[in-house]
Parts: sequence; C-alpha cells; structure tokens
Amino acid sequence: MTIATAELLRQHLIDPEICIRCNTCEETCPVGAITHDARNYVVRADTCNECLACVAPCPTGAIDNWRTMRRADAYSIEQQFTWDILPTANELAANLTPTELTAIEVAAAELPAIERAPLAPGSGHESGSLNSSASPATGAAGLPEQSLAGAAIAGALVAPKSASRPQVNLYTARNPLRATVTGNFRVTGAECDSDTHHIVFDFGSMALPVLEGQSIGVIVPGLDASGRPHPARQYSVASPRDGERAGYNNVALTVKRVTTGHDGQAVRGLCSNYLCDLNKGDTVQVIGPFGKTFLMPDDPASNLLMICTGTGAAPMRAMTERRRRQRGAGGNADRQADQEGAPTGRLLLFFGARTQQELPYFGPLMNLPHDFIDVNLALSRAPDVPRRYVQDAMSERADDIAALLGDERTHIYVCGVRGMEGGALDALRAAAARRALHWESVHASLVRDGRLHLETY
Repeated sequence: MTIATAELLRQHLIDPEICIRCNTCEETCPVGAITHDARNYVVRADTCNECLACVAPCPTGAIDNWRTMRRADAYSIEQQFTWDILPTANELAANLTPTELTAIEVAAAELPAIERAPLAPGSGHESGSLNSSASPATGAAGLPEQSLAGAAIAGALVAPKSASRPQVNLYTARNPLRATVTGNFRVTGAECDSDTHHIVFDFGSMALPVLEGQSIGVIVPGLDASGRPHPARQYSVASPRDGERAGYNNVALTVKRVTTGHDGQAVRGLCSNYLCDLNKGDTVQVIGPFGKTFLMPDDPASNLLMICTGTGAAPMRAMTERRRRQRGAGGNADRQADQEGAPTGRLLLFFGARTQQELPYFGPLMNLPHDFIDVNLALSRAPDVPRRYVQDAMSERADDIAALLGDERTHIYVCGVRGMEGGALDALRAAAARRALHWESVHASLVRDGRLHLETY
C-alpha cells in the first residue's frame, strides 16, 4: 500500500488543557484559520497553511501541536470544540491498520520539516486588516513604511540574549498546583472606583520557578453554564524570581476587580472578583508558568525603559524589585559590577492611570530612590489639570529616551491596555528623530535582539 504525500495532512491543533484563551493566535493568524467558541480555540484544517505566524506569540505553547494523518480524516472544528484533552498520536494510530500506519509514516517522512524560526519583521502580517496576499511597501530591514500603531509584529518574538532560561507549562489543568493565600490587600485609593489588589500565593514545598515578565493561570472553582470547568485566567507575576518575600516560595499578582465591560455595562468579572475576594488561608489552583520572551535581561548593565498603565505595572514591579535587591546588600550582580567599575543600567518608568489614587503601588513607588529609578507619571483624569497620557510624558523626555535608543544595552517593555501601544511606539519613533536616529533600523535591531517587548490587552 502506498500513500502520496498529497493525501496527507499535518494537522495543526491547539491543546485545550494549556490554552488560556488569550486570543493571540486568532489575532495573529494571517489566513483566518483559527476560530473559537465559548470553550476552545481551534484550527481549520482546510485553511491553515503552516505559516507558523501564530506559534511564537503564543504565551503558553498550546498552539504548537501537530498530527500527521490522511487529509480525509482531519479533525473538524466541531470535533475540536468538544475536546477537553488533545487526542494523542496513539489514539490516532488506533484507528489505522498496521499497513496504513506504516504507509503514513513512510509518506510523512517526505514532508518538508516545519521551520520554527521566529517570524521575521516585515513579513506582511499587519493587524487590523490581515491579508496574506498583501505586500506593503517596506523600508530598511524590510519593515513597513507606516505608523507602528497597532503593528502585529512591532515587538520582539525572542527573549533578551542575557535572560535566564524560563520554565513553562509545569502545571496544567489536569495537574494544577495548589497555593495558599498569604496576603490580599488593596493597592489603589479607597475613594476611587478602581479596586486593584496585591495578592500573594505561597506554594509551600512545591516549586513554581518564575522569572520576571512571566505569568501564571488561576482556575476558578466550579463549572460554567455548560457544566464544564472554568478555563484558567492569566495574570502577570508582580514579584521577582526569588519570591515576593526574598527567599520564600511565593509569588504576587496585581489584580483589578472587573465590574464594567468594554461596552460600559455592569458586569462581574469571574476570576478577578474571585481573586479580589480571597481571604488569607484560602487555597487556589494555579497552572503555568507561561511566557518565553517577555523576560528581563540578566545583564546588570542593561537599561530598562518601562511603559505601563494600570495592572500592566505587574511585570514592571517584578523587574524593578529584582534590580532593587541586586543593588542592595543581598544581591551580587550589581555589587560585583560596581566593584569591577562596570556601569549599572538605568531604570526609566512611564506609568499611566486616570488619577493618582488609581495608580497601583503609588506609595512604595514614590519611596524608591531617585538615583535608582526615574519615575514619570501620566494622569488622564486628574482634577484641574489637562489630560496626560504615557505618550505625552514620553514626549517630554524625548531626549533621554533617544539617548537610551542609541544604546544597545537598552530593553523596552510596554504593558497595559491595547490602546496605549500605538501611542507608545509612535513616541519612540519621535524620540529617535530627535537624535537623527533611523527609526526603522533601530526598531529592527530592537526586535531582532529581543529588546522591545509588547504585552497589551
């Protein structure tokens, strides 16, 4: 029995156990092959062209699953919507005779290998109007000659070169890690509507290694309207790798209680309200960790330019606290750099919120030494003053930003609401122009070297 490679399909599947329903894959796919229902994200077998545009941006790796089979036997999206667990290769083989299985294995060996190199900048996948046949005019390094506002490949798909190697997906929905709540307190003003909490989980003797910039998932107890377990919700870790309390096996999250939907209507966010209502001593199921690229460089001489709004402060807090501990008597990296006469990097933070009372961690942030971190606040609803957003604050510091853009040790992190991303990127472009830096070249270098990271929602 022979099977032609044309009869075979290398079907692209998404693991429902690991997927956190962040919608990154569907937004990234240039051919519309990915869709979802209330439960699962799935891939249309007759549409996917194996371009791999969705693989690198996926924060969990759930997207990177493949099964080689007869094209006629491909799993339909209706079948995929019913899955709680990804079918194994053995389950697929059980439906074939030994002769058929051998024939498929022989034919599959002739299929070209899947190249998992990161998607190159300027490959034509622009958000807003994804069009696989589009071929935009490009400038230096193949980058589109247009505003970067909303560009899908505006950020790096690789980690900083000096970043520590992350561990991911150690715990899944089938084997979650149980944590104990050891702290839960509000970090926004009691008089404002933004109810944001700092929540600490302790894992006891069980290890959950996380790096600054990674995230974890939280599973809400109970079942959804269809009688299935609730999918996990993802939250960035707000504490450094050695714990919320140095040397302890714990992590902190920054969680805003969701009471209003995008349409302005009242809504009760399932997981955010669950977390904000937790009491000390309660137990929680956690999965993860997630994230391979939005990571902090370990080089103490690196500069960190951090741009955030609201709970986007979580990874910035983790990175800042890591540097603060390194700088103090308990750390080694910066102290060694000082002893050897090597420079330590700058920390420049742009932090936006509606009012000062809605800024998480405002008090502790203001107490940090000015020679340690340069803090710039942007308040859009402060009384009796003009509205000011992070891009406005960045414009006021354009010369300082331009100096950092000219330094190959600079790493840039943007985290917060999706609407801030375009303004922040355009402010970087404008700052580069202040020093006659060719933004397209600078941007290409930042992306290639893993020094520009975007995490907006």
